Amino acid sequence: MSTRPLPLHSLPPISPTPRSRTTLKPPLSPHNNTSPAPLYIACCSNGSRSPDDYHSTLQALNSKGRVPRKSLGQHYMLNNDINERLASAADVEEGDVVLEIGPGTGSLTNVLINAGAIVLGIEKDPHMAALVSERFASTERFKVLKEDFVKCHIHSHVMSLLGSTKSLNQSKSRYAKVVANIPFNISTEVVKLLLPMGDIFSEVVLLLQEETAVRLVESSLRTSEYRPINIFVNFYSDPQYKFKVPRTNFFPQPNVDAAVVTFKLKQAADYPRVSSTKSFFSMVNSAFNGKRKMLRKSLQHICTAVEIEEALGSIGLLATSRPEELTLDDFVKLHNLIVKV
Repeated sequence: MSTRPLPLHSLPPISPTPRSRTTLKPPLSPHNNTSPAPLYIACCSNGSRSPDDYHSTLQALNSKGRVPRKSLGQHYMLNNDINERLASAADVEEGDVVLEIGPGTGSLTNVLINAGAIVLGIEKDPHMAALVSERFASTERFKVLKEDFVKCHIHSHVMSLLGSTKSLNQSKSRYAKVVANIPFNISTEVVKLLLPMGDIFSEVVLLLQEETAVRLVESSLRTSEYRPINIFVNFYSDPQYKFKVPRTNFFPQPNVDAAVVTFKLKQAADYPRVSSTKSFFSMVNSAFNGKRKMLRKSLQHICTAVEIEEALGSIGLLATSRPEELTLDDFVKLHNLIVKV
């Protein structure tokens, strides 16, 4: 039996909320004076919103004649309980400034705003940016920036929003948070961009492909999954695997399950002590480029094999050590012994 398509109409009206909210007046400033001004779609007023489900998600997409685009990695969350658990994992509360990457139909945005957050969404798809703008046209707690996250100057935008909320006494924290269900195909790029931003973000909560989540958090020494990204993640944050999200919770359904990971970001004062982060990660990447090679061979462009062996011995490691056998602390000690900056 064939099913009739859902009617082409937008999400249901937003009813008023009992929670009082202060309005945001200052606009976000462009990230520089030479680039074209980014498109912000601002919204206004207040509202309490009913949770999303399968039908409301399809209705939202149909209202714009949209289908999920594989090239953008679009998989929409259908289970509002998962969105609630995402917000809970970040301990989102009244007045928090939250960055959301790819708000899509706004199902997670809805939960974040209801929790009292001021949300900055970054949406690459102009049609979805318009849709989510219309949906939240009754709250000034949401702005959407129509731009590609991996290319935008997020630091400037978030700093501007933090400054605006503090001047209006809307936010007590000097740090923002990131809560997002991101496209699986940009997971590593997002992690690499966000984790060094401990000066503006206190924590990052991401819904990732489960395999990626496990690899980032739980990869053990002496395994094929132990890679430079593990050194990077632990250098800048304290990661934690929170919970699994079965693939049946998404539309369209992906071929893999997902999982939620939290990254508590470190402040610069808490980073491992290295003379240069650039030279440190360059050394780590060089070490893993010849993964099965001993370090005394793969790092010979830095110093002689004898010097590498001596350095390894001085930190309690064998002269025949390979990169997958070293912890973050081991790499830090080795770097500080053999790299001259």
